[in-house]
Amino acid sequence: MNISIATKSMAACALCVLALPVFSHVSLEGKTAPASSTYKAVFQVGHGCQGSATTGIRVQIPAGFQGAKPYPKAGWTLSVQQEKLARPYDSHGKPVTEDFSVVSWTAAGKEAALQDAFFDEFVLRGKLPETAGPLWFKVLQTCESGSNDWSEVPASGSSAKGLKSPAVLLEVTGPEAAAAAASMPVMVHAPGAHQH
Repeated sequence: MNISIATKSMAACALCVLALPVFSHVSLEGKTAPASSTYKAVFQVGHGCQGSATTGIRVQIPAGFQGAKPYPKAGWTLSVQQEKLARPYDSHGKPVTEDFSVVSWTAAGKEAALQDAFFDEFVLRGKLPETAGPLWFKVLQTCESGSNDWSEVPASGSSAKGLKSPAVLLEVTGPEAAAAAASMPVMVHAPGAHQH
């Protein structure tokens, strides 16, 4: 009797695990950052396209993300697209009217491709908007066979619930969040003090 109940419980638990969503989309290492700060966007790629190796990552820079500077990657060719800005901005006293709109990394050869079983990161940095809110990076992942277009954005808000191929989300927080974090007291333990 007890064995039967235990077996049924284990089967139910297994079904629960199988029913959990698989978080397999491209994601950011740092998921929140304060407005107006310089942000290092680390795009994490944990799988290919249904088993096929990743040969390209193309990131569309969202409006408000200024001065994108991609990091070169050994074995990958880096390319950028520039476009005229709808709203120019000032950088170190100089007006900026054009900026990078797309950053792409392409494997230089088959041996450089990111195998499905491996994990890697693609990095760029830039300045975040002055206002808080969701910032969506649309990412196209191309593979030796097929592709994953991580570009779906909700009509409003920052919930990706119900989206099959969500774009990569960065939550831009208000500057007050950064100030609050900076003013947090640091706990220092005296030598020999017992920690509980």
